[in-house]
Amino acid sequence: MFKTGAQATDERKRARIAGIFFLITFVSIAALPLYNSVLKHHGFIVGSSGDGSVELGAVAEILTAIAGIGTAVTLYPILRRQREGLALGYVTVRVIESALIAVGIVSLLAVVTLRQDLAGSGTDHASLILTGRSLVAIHDATFLLGPAFCAALGNGLILGYLMLRSGLVPRRFAQFGMAAGSLALLTALLVLFGAYDQVSGPSALLTAPEAAWELSLGIYLIAKGFRSDAVVFTRRPRQPGADGNATDVRHTVTPRRAVMAGAGSSVH
Repeated sequence: MFKTGAQATDERKRARIAGIFFLITFVSIAALPLYNSVLKHHGFIVGSSGDGSVELGAVAEILTAIAGIGTAVTLYPILRRQREGLALGYVTVRVIESALIAVGIVSLLAVVTLRQDLAGSGTDHASLILTGRSLVAIHDATFLLGPAFCAALGNGLILGYLMLRSGLVPRRFAQFGMAAGSLALLTALLVLFGAYDQVSGPSALLTAPEAAWELSLGIYLIAKGFRSDAVVFTRRPRQPGADGNATDVRHTVTPRRAVMAGAGSSVH
C-alpha cells in the first residue's frame, strides 16, 4: 500500500511519541527508594519526618501511570491494523495497570494523611501502626498485580506478539520482548505463591529482560520509528464484500468487469 509523505510523517511522529512515553514510565524507578521510609519502617505512621519523599514518590508513579496509558493509546491506531481485538486488549491491560498503580498511590498517601492528622493526638499507636501496615499491604498487592503481572502480559507478551506479527520492529527484537514478558510473568507467579519477595535478587534477575525490552523499545521508536516495510503498511486494504465479510481488494472483481471479460472471450 502506497504511503503519502504526510502519512509517513504521522507514523514517524506517533512512533516518537510512543517511545517518549515508554521512557517516561521509567520514572517509577525513583518511587521505591522514595517510598522506603513508609514501606520498610513500621513506625512511620507515628513518626514526624519523611512525608516529602513519599509525596515525591507518588508524583513519580502518577507520571508512570499516565505514560503507561499514553503508550497504549498512541500505538493503538497502528496495532489495530494487525489485530484489532488484541490491540484493544493491550490498551485495556495498560489502563488496568495504571488504575492499580493509582490505588497503590492512594494507599500510601492515606498513610501520610493519617500520620499528619492523628499522630500525637492521643490515638493509640498500636492501632495506627496496624492501620498503616494494612495500607502498605494494599500498595504491595497493587505493585504485584500492576507493574508485575500487567506489564508482563501487556508490554511483554501482547505487545511483543503484535510487534512480531506486524513487523513494526525487527523480528528478533520482538521475539526478545515476548521472551522477556514470559520471564516477568513467571517471576510474578513465583512471588504470588511466596517463593520469594517481589523486591529481591531472583525477582530482579527475571524482570531485568522485561525492563531492557521496554527501555530499548522506547529508544528504538524514538531513534528509528516503525519499519517502513512492516506488514501493516504494505498490506493492501480490505473492503467489505456483499455478504459483509472483508475481502481483499486484490481479489475483488466487479460484476461489470466480469461481464466485460466474458463478452471479450465470446468475441474471440
